[in-house]
Amino acid sequence: MAIEGRGDARSGGRIRLGMVGGGQGAFIGAVHRLCARMDDHYDLVAGALSSQKKRAVASALELGIASDRAYGSYEEMAVKESKRPDGVEAVAIVTPNHMHAPVAKAFLKAGIHVICDKPLTTTVKQAKDLVALTKKSKRIFAVTYNYSGYPMIRQARAMVAAGELGTLRVVQAEYPQDWLTERLEAEGHKQAKWRTDPKQSGAGGCIGDIGTHAYHLAGFVSGLKIDSLCADLSTFVKGRKVDDNAAILLRYKGGARGMLWASQVAPGNENALRLRVYGDKGGLEWSQESPNELWHAPYGAPRRLLTRAGNGADAAAGRVTRVPPGHPEGYLEGFANVYSEVAAALYAARSGGKPDPEVIFPTVADGLEGVAFVEAAVKSSAKGSVWVKP
Repeated sequence: MAIEGRGDARSGGRIRLGMVGGGQGAFIGAVHRLCARMDDHYDLVAGALSSQKKRAVASALELGIASDRAYGSYEEMAVKESKRPDGVEAVAIVTPNHMHAPVAKAFLKAGIHVICDKPLTTTVKQAKDLVALTKKSKRIFAVTYNYSGYPMIRQARAMVAAGELGTLRVVQAEYPQDWLTERLEAEGHKQAKWRTDPKQSGAGGCIGDIGTHAYHLAGFVSGLKIDSLCADLSTFVKGRKVDDNAAILLRYKGGARGMLWASQVAPGNENALRLRVYGDKGGLEWSQESPNELWHAPYGAPRRLLTRAGNGADAAAGRVTRVPPGHPEGYLEGFANVYSEVAAALYAARSGGKPDPEVIFPTVADGLEGVAFVEAAVKSSAKGSVWVKP
């Protein structure tokens, strides 16, 4: 399939990757490591995998990282790796949200490319500072809005850009889960504890954790930019310090309207990210839990089902597809596509070049938009659900 032969020049071998966060007991760090290796573009060679020095070193050694590159702090790692002739070329940041900004800043200043989990930061000011520092350092800065890597999302984006839906009118995005229906953070659940702590997650709870994914996906596919929003954020679980449900109206520049619902207290929903985009010539519908399918409804004609690598799949989907039709590709493969797109840019950067124009991945600018969205939603809701410009 196309992705296997998506060969970019590899002078210098695989990309030397470091990681901050993602040590023992972490969830997303393991996902990043798996997906970085899937297409054989990266070697994990260094890490500061925990804020606790002993755990950081032990976690690195468990992963086969050499003892002299198993760091007790990200500050030490940034300094020492920048001085090594075989130092890391890029760092993956998979810490809780409040640490994204200081870690990214340290590595950018050290001249190292950054791949950061979302949301980019916990404040717009921090995000703007990272945008400016990225520009000054001339480093690559990717943000892992991983759902943008799904083949049928790439196809949906291409169809919208080609005008197959006509003038866009309505965009609907939703992301319901149920795992925080009860107050798990009070029971010592590690993921729930930091994700519901505003000191670590930022002011947005559900809206920052999963709502930002839905928001990015809506813009990625539609190409629309937000003008203003009206948000109603709720905290249904007693004692919780951040929102666990969000209902938001969106006004896009150019006149299109949008609606976004995100919830982590919706029983019966596991990871039900969905997107619907409607124009005056037709509509598209996609569900993350059936990611290999894209429904296209041309106005006045029967709906048709497009499948990944099947009849009707286009080049945009094909270039990030690995296996033949009927063999499911999902979360890990989509995540890996983002890493592989970033790899293409990193290979090109070795010689001061740029990747093929078809290479697409979320950047620090997309990260800023996501943080601005969260901050505007929190502000809107706090003021009684008034319209706010991000």
